[in-house]
Amino acid sequence: MKGSITQGAELTADLDLSCDVCVIGSGAGGSVLAAGLCEAGLDVVLLEEGGYHTRRDFDLDERRAYPMLYQDRGTRATADLAITILQGRSVGGSTTVNWTTCFRTPDRILQHWRTVHGIEGLDADTLAPHWDEIEKRLSIHPWPEELANPNNQKLLKGARELGWEAAPLRRNVKGCANSGYCGVGCPVNGKQAMHLTYLPDALVAGLRLYSDVRADRIEVQGDRVVAVHASVLDRTNSRPTGVKVTVRPKVLSLSGGAINSPALLLRSGLDAGGKVGRRTFLHPVVGIGGRYKEPVHPFSGAPQSIGSHQFFDRGPDKVGFFFESAPLQPMLASLTASLLGPEQAQFMSQLPHLGVMIALMVDGLLPQDNGGTVSLRPDGRIRVDYPVRDFLTEAFRSAHVALARLTLAAGALEALSLHHQPARMTGLLAISQLAEKEYGAHQHAIFSAHQMGGCAMGPDPDKSVVGVDHRFHGVPNLFVVDGSVLPTALGVNPSQTVYGLAHRARGLVGGAV
Repeated sequence: MKGSITQGAELTADLDLSCDVCVIGSGAGGSVLAAGLCEAGLDVVLLEEGGYHTRRDFDLDERRAYPMLYQDRGTRATADLAITILQGRSVGGSTTVNWTTCFRTPDRILQHWRTVHGIEGLDADTLAPHWDEIEKRLSIHPWPEELANPNNQKLLKGARELGWEAAPLRRNVKGCANSGYCGVGCPVNGKQAMHLTYLPDALVAGLRLYSDVRADRIEVQGDRVVAVHASVLDRTNSRPTGVKVTVRPKVLSLSGGAINSPALLLRSGLDAGGKVGRRTFLHPVVGIGGRYKEPVHPFSGAPQSIGSHQFFDRGPDKVGFFFESAPLQPMLASLTASLLGPEQAQFMSQLPHLGVMIALMVDGLLPQDNGGTVSLRPDGRIRVDYPVRDFLTEAFRSAHVALARLTLAAGALEALSLHHQPARMTGLLAISQLAEKEYGAHQHAIFSAHQMGGCAMGPDPDKSVVGVDHRFHGVPNLFVVDGSVLPTALGVNPSQTVYGLAHRARGLVGGAV
């Protein structure tokens, strides 16, 4: 049985569909899940609010790519605008635009979930077969150290000079051209994203995929989902065309990610006693720029190929963080700097000689860290709040000091803090400037490319939204299979964790039909 792809522009009249399983969202969770369900012989309808794009659309033009491939046309942020949130929006979700870094879930995180959140059955041995399958299908392997671009080599050099742990990262690529433009869609099909892997698998097995279709509301009668009500969107402006799609599934899986899945549940009146949207984690990111004598060309080469977890564990009362390097294409670089006028012009003129190392905070592990909240504005739009509390500002400051040391040890002429009035450090003694800087919301650039939580997994319905089987507490034919189920942040890039959980969930969701 061969499946089909229907794009929103093709739908000119309302549509009413029935199926075994409806999956909402085609990212890391939804695509892996849908492929397994279709291969098991189930009739699956997948709804994706983003457009269907292929290599022909990926022309490396940032001006087109961010509106085309990112949530809110690349402008998603927390309600106070303090944290920029980069999140994909297309067939393939964030896998179309991520930087390909893959980690298995760390054992220490799985142990934390077991001891603090009561989650049994998610251990390295249980998950290993699922990760093995994922790694084979997505061609996940370490990127050779010798192919790391200068921007990443600086991280490795600095860490070795300081005696800190650092190592090559694993990437889901095959035939990578090392262009560096992973974040705007791979033009050579080297990145093994969902639109090239699990979605084709699912289509061969009969998947019915609808792009440019936004799920608006879930209809529940009694304790069961009976329908999903959706709107067709005009791809040029993301506004409803007026055409409606109704899906009547036996089983529904939400796989829209850690912001959109909670929002859909809230729009549907399914708040799990106020727990939906709570405990949202972002791996908040801060960075330090480096200006080097020699060209670094941060816009070219694999975006992330070296990482360090030297400061993952800073003790029981402090937020840990981990280091990676970030690419700097022109538009992304201009957003990163948070500068204006002549300073911005000077910064951009030096782009070939600039590099940026970033620190990602491991949020949600301290007892007092409940992360942020996804809610709805009065007009129904999504609102994300993420208070920057004292333990995070301490971590930001400590991360900046460590990043400055790392950057200077890598040979930078100058280390540059990403404050609105940057600290410029040309030697170790100058790092003391950071002690005088303010840290927190609106004091310096803060980013998130990893969204987790909002529909926390756990065995106790009084403390969680879904069970360890991904089933929404109290609605037996509703599942959530995406990064929103994570009870804490991971301390590593989340894509492979979501792939693995979705692979594990295939039998759980399929068994409910």
